[in-house]
Amino acid sequence: MAHDTFQAGDLTAIIGDNAAHGAHRAGYNGLWSLTHRHEAENLFVPAVAGLNFEHIFDGDKRDTDGTRKIFFEPRNAPMTFKKLSGAAAELHQPATPTFHLESWTRFEVSPPHYLDMHFRCLPRQHAFAHGYLGLFWASYINAPEDRSMYFLGSGSWQQLCTQRHNDESTVRHRNDSFALKFAPDYRDCLFKNLSPLRFDQPFFYGLFRNHLFLVMFDRAEGVRLTHSPTGGGFNRELLASNPAWDFQFIVPKVEVNKEYTLRVRAVYRERCSRKEVLREFETFSRK
Repeated sequence: MAHDTFQAGDLTAIIGDNAAHGAHRAGYNGLWSLTHRHEAENLFVPAVAGLNFEHIFDGDKRDTDGTRKIFFEPRNAPMTFKKLSGAAAELHQPATPTFHLESWTRFEVSPPHYLDMHFRCLPRQHAFAHGYLGLFWASYINAPEDRSMYFLGSGSWQQLCTQRHNDESTVRHRNDSFALKFAPDYRDCLFKNLSPLRFDQPFFYGLFRNHLFLVMFDRAEGVRLTHSPTGGGFNRELLASNPAWDFQFIVPKVEVNKEYTLRVRAVYRERCSRKEVLREFETFSRK
């Protein structure tokens, strides 16, 4: 089995690996679907996914044959799904062909409106040309009226809605001074293009119909927020693009067989005040 359905509180999630199934396209893993008791429409573009493990990168290794198997290695490398309980599942990806990264991603839904993701990985070989490990997750949002990501920066609320794909797409933490190195002929991409904006606290939210999708991280160090206005393609029925609300995790000096982890909590709930958003983040930060 490549996927299953999990329900808790107001949420119903379909969690799956990178296999194809029905209308779901091969390569997209994580949350195949996320719906709320008061919103039957999938938050994510139905054929793809949210919290999708998308890229492993080192600024050097790249495709030369047009297949994009290296650029999208987590999409293409074998991955397995395991149901752990009625509310939890784990995806396992053995060491990948190019970067030799083994990873485990555990998802769990809990009342009233929480989805927790715990990612851990082990680099199995010295495969990172510039010494750093870059990891990237994408959430393809299903034609929201507001394509923006919102976060706190410079002591006030900031709005990120890039004009074009790969245009000032990545926001770093205010203390993030690490400069990624890239080979001269490395392709243009979201994680190469930096916004002048900076975030203060490790979370962002976006709006979908009458609901709010909040994504929070257990640290600021290494986390970067990324936006694309068209990453999920185009909804012809609504004449609207599907934005990507993404994030990265950067390990500046990677060591072989050392475990690296990232804990993420997503909140999908009916719209609330920004004060309530901050309360959600404060509660998560105390865990």
